[in-house]
Amino acid sequence: MSLTMKHISVLLVLLLFSGLSALKAQTQAFTGAHIIPIDGEPIENGTLLIENGKISAIGTASEISVPDNANVTDLLGKVVMPGLVDSHSHIGNGSGGDRSSALHPEVRIYDAIDVRADAIKKARAGGITSVNVMPGSGHLMSGQTIYLKLRNANTVDEMLFVDDPTTEVFGGMKMANGTNSIRGTSGFPGTRAKSAAMVRELYLEAQQYRQQIIDADGDAEKMPKRDLRMEALVQVLNGQRIVHNHTHRHDDILTAIRLAKEFGYRMVLHHVSEGWKVAEEIAESGFPASIIVLDSPGGKMEAVDLMYKTGKVLEDAGVTVGYHTDDGITDSRVFLRSAAFGVRAGMSRKTALEAVTINNAKMMDIDDRTGTLTPGKDADFIVLSGDPLSVYTTIEQTWIEGNQVYDHTNPEHNKFMTGGMDVFRGDIVHTHHDH
Repeated sequence: MSLTMKHISVLLVLLLFSGLSALKAQTQAFTGAHIIPIDGEPIENGTLLIENGKISAIGTASEISVPDNANVTDLLGKVVMPGLVDSHSHIGNGSGGDRSSALHPEVRIYDAIDVRADAIKKARAGGITSVNVMPGSGHLMSGQTIYLKLRNANTVDEMLFVDDPTTEVFGGMKMANGTNSIRGTSGFPGTRAKSAAMVRELYLEAQQYRQQIIDADGDAEKMPKRDLRMEALVQVLNGQRIVHNHTHRHDDILTAIRLAKEFGYRMVLHHVSEGWKVAEEIAESGFPASIIVLDSPGGKMEAVDLMYKTGKVLEDAGVTVGYHTDDGITDSRVFLRSAAFGVRAGMSRKTALEAVTINNAKMMDIDDRTGTLTPGKDADFIVLSGDPLSVYTTIEQTWIEGNQVYDHTNPEHNKFMTGGMDVFRGDIVHTHHDH
C-alpha cells in the first residue's frame, strides 16, 4: 500500500508527539550518594530514580536498574535527603490581621504573598522545599496560614498544594496566647484569662453558625448569611483547617490544649519554649509540637526558659516533634542547625532529622506528598556535601518535583546563601559575590 502525503504527515505528527512524550517521561537517575530516606535506614551507594516529578524507585546500586535512556547524575561522595519542611515561617513579605481587632479568622496571608521575595530564594538555599507561611503576630488570631511548595513561580497559586484554591483548604489558622496580644486597648485583651474567654466566645459563635448550616440541610433559603470569619472557623471545627498555636509558657501551653479539647479542633503547638516543663501533659493531649531552638530569650520574658533540651524531653515523652525557623527569628539558610542542636542536647539523630522533614509535613497534612524519599511521593530532595548535622556541610542543590531550584555553583543562586540581610527592607545584600 502506497503512503499518501496525508498518511506521511499523520505519521510524522505521531512520531513527534511520541518523541516529546518520551523526552518528558525520561527518567532522572541520581547515583552513588549516601541516601537518607527518613522512612528507612540510610542507603550506601544509593540510587534515586525520578519520573515526571515523582520518586519512582530508591535503593542500592545493586537493587535499582537504571534505564538506558535515563539522565544520570553522579553524586558519589554526596548525601541526599528529603527537602526540608518548615512548619512555621514568615517568608514572602506577607501580613496578617491589623490593630482593629485581636481576632482575624477571615484574613488570608494568601492575599499578601510576594513570590519574588528574596526570602523565598534564601529558603531554597537552605534546602527548604515546603513551608507553612504564617500571618504576623500580635493577635489572638492573626488569620489563615498558607502551605507552599517553593517552586519557581510567577504567582502564589503556582506554589499551592491544591488545584483549586476556591474550594480546597490550603493552610491552617494562626492563633496565639501569652503576652503577644495583651494590650487592654482597642478591643485587645488585658489579661491571659480574658484572652482565653474571647477565643471561647468566638468558637461558640462558630459552633452556632455550623449548626445553622447543618439545620438548613442544603436549603439555600435556610442557610445563614455568608460570614467569612465563621466560614474559616467552621473549617477549623470540622478538622479541615489545623490551628497553629503560638505559645511559650507552660501555663499558656496548657490553656491552648484546654481550648482545643473543648472545641474539638486539631492543633499544632508552636514555639513551646517551656514544653520541657509539661512534656507529659503535651504527650497525653496527643498534639504535636513545632519547636524553635535558636530564638532569642532576650526578646520576651515568656521565652526566658527556652532550652535546647526541649526536643529530647518531648521525644522521650512520646510527643511528635518538629523544628521551625519562624524566619527571620532563625534564618532559613541555617534550618538544619536546629536539628543539630537537638542532637547536641540529647535528641536521637533519627528524630532530629524527622523533625525537619516528615514530622513537619504531618503537621501540615502534606505527608502524602513530601517529607520522605518514598516511591510515589514528590521528588523533593536536597544534595549535601556531607553529614546534614555537621556545621561544615554545605547544601549544594535543592530539587522540587524533579526540578532544580537551587544550585550553589550558580553565582546568582549563591548570593542568597552567602549574602547578608538588610533588616529594613527584608532583602538580601549581596556582599559575597565571589563565593
